[in-house]
Amino acid sequence: MRVLILVAGSHGDVAPYTGLGARLRAAGFDVALAAPEGFAGMAERAGLEFRGLPVDWRTPARPEGAGGGGTAPGGRRQLMRRAAAFMRELGQGLVRAAEPGADALLLSTTTAPLGWHLAEALEVPALGAYLQPVAPTSAFPPVVSAGRSFGGWGNRAMGRLAVRVVDRMHAEAARDLRAELGLPAVPQGQVRRRMEEGRWEVLHGFSEVLLPRPADWRPGLDVVGNWWPYCPPGTRLPGDLADFLDAGPPPVFVGFGSMAAGDGARLAEIAVRALRAAGLRGVLQAGAAGLSAGVSGGDVLDIGEIPHRLLFPRTAAVVHHGGAGTTAAALEAGVPSVPVPVTADQPFWSRRVAALGAATGPIPYRNLTAESLAGELRRAVDETGLRARAARAAGRMTAEDGAGSVVRRLERLLCP
Repeated sequence: MRVLILVAGSHGDVAPYTGLGARLRAAGFDVALAAPEGFAGMAERAGLEFRGLPVDWRTPARPEGAGGGGTAPGGRRQLMRRAAAFMRELGQGLVRAAEPGADALLLSTTTAPLGWHLAEALEVPALGAYLQPVAPTSAFPPVVSAGRSFGGWGNRAMGRLAVRVVDRMHAEAARDLRAELGLPAVPQGQVRRRMEEGRWEVLHGFSEVLLPRPADWRPGLDVVGNWWPYCPPGTRLPGDLADFLDAGPPPVFVGFGSMAAGDGARLAEIAVRALRAAGLRGVLQAGAAGLSAGVSGGDVLDIGEIPHRLLFPRTAAVVHHGGAGTTAAALEAGVPSVPVPVTADQPFWSRRVAALGAATGPIPYRNLTAESLAGELRRAVDETGLRARAARAAGRMTAEDGAGSVVRRLERLLCP
């Protein structure tokens, strides 16, 4: 049976689906991953057929509070126009990606609003495979609301508003896509309501340890556990990194993933000053920011892309941007986090892991200084309770099998 996974986003949005796809392939499915062109190598290393999407999410994200016109009326209108153009391009890419055919679609948070129309035209089932919770609930606010609760009624009202905004962002692209696919004209909001009333299934690839399933979600919305990026069997840490780890006490990991592009020099200076003020060793991951200590001293090491699941268990703490995948990887490693959220859903996940007692209080990116980071680093390393709670969370996460849940659900869906 042919399964097409449709994903759009940055590295952290795409990588978990490589591990999920590899697990599906091992279960006997013929799996293709459609994602932005830059991720072809990642898919192929996992043994997946790759179908490129002509969209680029690598444009530098503006850090929250960094200024600019994003919050002014003109800035919002410009943002909506750019989003509409992006969605139209994405819709065209999804159609081309599906041309070789598929027996089922796996739709991510970012591709589902257009993927619904594609599944209708192909007359194949679609299963949601989300990395973020988007269904309205009284339990927590929308993930893009900086993580601040509005109370039960307010959280649900804000969740409904967020869903309507997403409908509006996709309206023009959905109209054009339905015309291209030969489908009757139906407003985007009506299609979404039809999917919800039909109780289409959505599996959420995060841990209930970090975010329990809300009691007020409808049936068919389930939290199954993380999908981890594919890591080839036998993969080892590079020799220079292994030597560095062996040469002294566990270091602190510092990385911002796909965030803060162009801000690497400033971030590296802050990180090195903070590490040395706290008396700690560190490894700096370049990421999109191009983070580099640029020093030859023995207390800090620059690294490139390294599987987090191999490195994090050997660290004293993890400084990161609060992305869903990195947050989960640090928690699964039983290591305290020091979140520095930049934008989007990062404040939400940062607050979640802090509320669990496995992280220091988040430092908003705009407030990051060497002094503030040094203080939180010492707390992360010295407060044994943080590591103990992270370790307990890690123990609970080992019982989850997120990828296996998707395999079983697809088997029931395609082979009833």
